[in-house]
Formats: sequence, structure tokens, C-alpha cells
Amino acid sequence: MDLSQYAELFLAEAREHLSACNQLLLEWERNPTNPGPVGGLFRAVHTVKGMAATMGYAGVTDVAHRIESLLDLFRRNAHPASEEVIQLLFRARDALHQAVELSVEGRERELALAEIIAELDDAAGRVASAAPGGRVSSLPTPTPPTPPTPQAPGGPAAAPAQGRLVRVVLRPEAPLKGGRALLVLRKAQSLGAVYGVTPSPPELEADDFDGSLAFRLESSAPAEQVEATLRAAGDVEQVTVGGAEVPGPPREAASGAVEAGEVVRSRHTRVDRRRLDALMDLIGELVTARGRLSELAAERRDPAVDDVAIQISRLSSDLQTEIIQARMTPVWQLFDRFPRLIRDLARELGKQVAFRVEGKEIELDRAILDELGDPLLHLLRNAVDHGIETAAERRRQGKGPEGEVVLAAVREHSSVAISVADDGRGIDRTRILERARRDGVVEARAEALSDDQLLRVLARPGFSTAERVTSVSGRGVGVDVALTRMRALGGSIELHSELGKGSTFVLRLPVTLAIVRALIAGVGRERYALPLTYVSETVELGTAATTTVEGREAIVLRDRVVPLVHLRELLGVAGEIPPARRPIIVVEMGGRRAGVVVDGMLGQQEIVVKSFDAPQGTLPVFSGATIMGDGIPALILDAGGLL
Repeated sequence: MDLSQYAELFLAEAREHLSACNQLLLEWERNPTNPGPVGGLFRAVHTVKGMAATMGYAGVTDVAHRIESLLDLFRRNAHPASEEVIQLLFRARDALHQAVELSVEGRERELALAEIIAELDDAAGRVASAAPGGRVSSLPTPTPPTPPTPQAPGGPAAAPAQGRLVRVVLRPEAPLKGGRALLVLRKAQSLGAVYGVTPSPPELEADDFDGSLAFRLESSAPAEQVEATLRAAGDVEQVTVGGAEVPGPPREAASGAVEAGEVVRSRHTRVDRRRLDALMDLIGELVTARGRLSELAAERRDPAVDDVAIQISRLSSDLQTEIIQARMTPVWQLFDRFPRLIRDLARELGKQVAFRVEGKEIELDRAILDELGDPLLHLLRNAVDHGIETAAERRRQGKGPEGEVVLAAVREHSSVAISVADDGRGIDRTRILERARRDGVVEARAEALSDDQLLRVLARPGFSTAERVTSVSGRGVGVDVALTRMRALGGSIELHSELGKGSTFVLRLPVTLAIVRALIAGVGRERYALPLTYVSETVELGTAATTTVEGREAIVLRDRVVPLVHLRELLGVAGEIPPARRPIIVVEMGGRRAGVVVDGMLGQQEIVVKSFDAPQGTLPVFSGATIMGDGIPALILDAGGLL
């Protein structure tokens, strides 16, 4: 039986459990006398061990077993955890994570687990000696599983009606059902010869395998021993030997909530993200074809063609909505990796930092979420290193010794705002201004920096105020990386900072990138798309009072000054006289506004966003491109680059 098909599923499941281990260890570290997290840790590690044994990953199984044995001592004896043990468990969790990754890649020979295993065994011995009576409650040392050789029905070695009939039913929520069935067969082989496996071993690999299998076992072991051995495979719900069900451990009565939870689990399935990406590409092509069909229907003016075009438009819109929803992922899947990061950075820098996460249920397109890891990593590292002061410094300033970093997500209309805030020292604008003048980043006569100017200075490649380069920061890449990635995603970054009180970076992003509704504008002979997410309103040039602010033309719109950007001049369009009446598209992002002057507006439509690497020297005002209904490409304007 080929287990390689389960490798990706095993990896996804193991990562989820190891992420949970991080959260539980952090909770236990905050309150070492609380036994609550220990049970969750034990179950998570036990599950990883069982899945690894199913896959035949001996290294993962071994280190997971040692962690499980140490946790079992705390679980049974309710010891408070020492700082030394917590640190050991953090290192052991990291070693287990590395073992999982290398094993799935087929690089088990590179595993170096002897040191961490020795530390875990030593810790278990010391904890056990401190238990009442000095008795150690240990688990049996696992042995690497050996491939089974059960005969399929009708095989040459099959013996009809030979041995006792054994039926096994796995739990409905069990992951890797085919692999788990294989482990059951391995356990059965330890008792005697196995014949007549149904479904056959190849059928156990099928996606529709429901977790029920039967086989004949030639063994003199009593039914109770057979039951205990097979249940040791894990996730076994029912065992029947010789026609009678063997009673298992008592189960709690299934409440309505439990039953409902089981129903919900059965309605969800894992889908390879590459399939979702392929579906999104296909629906994107369908949207482009839909636009072309609508244009042809308008030209033909045939009622029958119009009806078909309307029906296809409705069906494709519904399909598009469902596919986009299938790609939506809660941000906690990204955010949950950061509490451990903050904790490790704080310890390395000798600071006291409380980390809080808000809005974990907010959803984003998976493609966007995957791109957010690096920007948030850099901003969080900067917050801990540059923002939060040491405990002594905070006391001198009248603050509590523990600083706070908050990572929050908030839904704003059709976009999402993710903020990284700290209550630290804030940004010294005077110092930044001096450095910027010295480096020629700003004019020598500049006297102050606004939030927007401050962000632009900090985001210059290589710009850093750190006195020395450390393992945490000081190379001047943090804000630059974040701003560049946000621009590529069609988003923006804002900065708010007050000296002595802290700083906040706000990342604003579209909910999805693949298909957006856009306003199509014309400049000269070219068409440009501007996502409606950032369009506030439109006015006509000349209908609003104009003024000049800091050398830029602006209009006064409802007592608010809005700077103007003439797209024709910005892009260098020449040779044609612009129309007398030109519209202004007012774009807004995070409280900032700008009026984009175009030659005309050509309507609204849904566009398929195609990212591209702009040639060097291209103005930073484009975030991608799209194909219009007539097959001609159009560039997508980046609202953040126009502000």
C-alpha cells in the first residue's frame, strides 16, 4: 500500500497540531500551575505520534513519544511546570516540527534527535522522582512499524473461512483513514496471520473509503486482547471479533452539540490549493469571455442572444462568488504563528512584552494571506526591537514594565485593515529628519515630517536608524519589504506614531485579488482600470473650487481639500487636446484622498487581475493588468501610488 499519497494530508494535519502546541505552551508558560493546557498538549502530540506511526516516520514517532511521556507525568501528577521544563518543551516542539518537515520530504537521514530525546528522558526521570512515591507512569517505547503483507480476497495465500472474522470501524473524524486502516492491519499481524482483507488493500487507498474494514485473523489470542491491540492503533470506534462486538471504553453520551459538531466535520474536506488556483484561473477566463459575449449581444440586438448572455452572466457570477468564498481563509491561520515569535524575541532582547491578537475570525483570500507573512514578520520584529523599551526604561518614563504589541484585523467595507501597534517609545521624527537630511532623502530645508513623509523615508531601501545590526533588525529592510509587498497586493500602509506613546502600522488590503469590480477610465487612446474599493465619488473638473496646497493643485470638496493628480500629465500623454469637460475620480484610502483627473469614464465592469513585474523605471502607479472584453489589455491603477 502506497502511503505517499497521504504525505501532504499528514503534513497539513501535523502543522495544525504543532501550531496548537505553540499556543498551549504559551498559555502554560503564563500560568505554570494551570493544568488545563497539559491535556491539550498531550492530545496534540499523541495525534501527531499516531499519524507518524501510520506513515512509518520512525523519527517523528520517537520524539513525539518522548514528549508525550513527559507530558503524561504532568497530566497524571498535576505538577507545576518549571521554567526549565517549559523551555525544553518549546525546543522539543521545534524539533518535532523539523522532524515532520524533513520526514515528509524524504530526508529522515538528516534528523538529529538524539540530544533532544536525551534531554526529554532526563527531564522525565527528574519529574517522576518528584512524584508521590517516586513512581514513573510511562508509555511503552514505540517500535518502527513494518509494512503489512495481508492477502487480498482471492489471493494465492487466501484461506476461505480461516481464523476468526474481525470487523473494525474507525471514528468518523479520523484523519488519514486509509493509513489508519493499514496501522490496524499491522497491529493485527502482531497477533497472527491475516487473511481476506475487505475492502482490499488497494481499495483502502480510495478517497471514498468510509473507515470500515473486515478481515480474518488466525490467532489464539482471546477476544479482549485482540480488541486492546487493535484499539492501540488509535481512532478505532468499534471492534467486533467472531461476530460479537467487543466492548470498548465507555463513551460520553452524545449531546446535541456533539452530534452537530460531527455533522459539521463531515461537511468539510481538504482541497489542494492548486486546484482552487486552477478554478480561479478558469473562472477568470470565463469572466473575460462573459464580457466579450455581452459586447457581442449588444451589437447583435438579438433577443435570443440577449437571453443567453444574461443567463450565462448570472450563472458565471454565482460560480465566481462560490469559488471566491471557497478560497477565503480566516486570518488566525497566519496570526497563530506570531505569539511564539514575539515570546522568543522578547526573551532574546531581555524585554517584557504582552502580545494580543484581535479579529482572528476575519477572512481573506488565501493568496493574499500567504503574501502577508513576511510584511507582518518585519513589522512585529521592529515593534519589539525598536518600539518596546526595556522594563527599566519604561519605569523611568512612568510606564508599566511590560510593553504591549497588538496585532488586529478589522473588516472595512470591501477591504480589510490589519494593524500592528505597540505602546513603546514611538518614532523620534527629529532624529529621522536629521538622518534623512544627511542621506539626501529630504530637502535640507525641511523642518518636519508628516506621517506620510515619515513612512516614505522609513521605507527607502536600506534606511535604518539602528546603531548596529543584530539578529533581530538593523539592516533597513522591514518597512521597505512591507510597503513593496502591499503595493504588489493592491494595498497600502499607513503609519501613526507619537513620541513616547507608541506606533501603529495599518495595512489595508482588498479581500480578494483575483476578480474585482473596477471603474474603467480613458486617457488619450488608452483605458485604465481603478478598483471600486478605493473610489469614493466622482465630480467634474471645474464644478468645485480649486486652490493650491504645497505647490499642488487641489479642489475643495465639502470643506475638505483634495489634491489633484492629472493622469494625462503623470503618464506623459501628448499629441491630443484633452476634452473640455473632464471627470475627477476621488480615491480614498485610510483617510487620505486624491482626485484623479481623466479624460472620460467608460463604465464599470468586473476585471480579472493579472499581476506583473513592471519594467524598471515604470511609475509606481500600476498594480497589475487585465484583459478587456475586446481582448485588449488595460493597466490597473494603484490607488496607494496615486495618493
